[in-house]
Amino acid sequence: MTIKVGDKIPEGTLMQMTGEGPAPISTADLFGGKKVVLFAVPGAFTPTCSAKHLPGFVDHAGDIKGKGVDTIACMSVNDVFVMNAWGEDQSVGDKVVMLADGNGEFTNSLGLGLDASGFGMGQRSQRFSLIAEDGVVTQLNVDEGGALEVSSAEVALSQL
Repeated sequence: MTIKVGDKIPEGTLMQMTGEGPAPISTADLFGGKKVVLFAVPGAFTPTCSAKHLPGFVDHAGDIKGKGVDTIACMSVNDVFVMNAWGEDQSVGDKVVMLADGNGEFTNSLGLGLDASGFGMGQRSQRFSLIAEDGVVTQLNVDEGGALEVSSAEVALSQL
């Protein structure tokens, strides 16, 4: 079952790169008491994700945070080392937190998994964005296969 507006973000653990190396972050710590924009991509370094999706959130980070957002996070079903390298490649800095859902467990708990094995990519995430306040989803935008329309930074900004 897919998460929907009004639902609480499920418990889960993601990975992020820190100065000391890979470290887990719980969804309770990520979302608790905060306003968060989370967007997910099918894969780091993939064409649309690298050319448009992540750069849009980097470019609009100041405007998004200016609307009271504490954290902008990018998630993918990739490992933490890939997400870190992609963040460095995209000059993300501290504008967007790069999160890895290596096994897709959190993505699947949201009901937003994607079987991309037909393209040789295995299990991934659908392209989506959500806005959550204190762990409750207030906006959810899921793109249809291959598209980048409703989960863009511009749409998220208009919903804040």
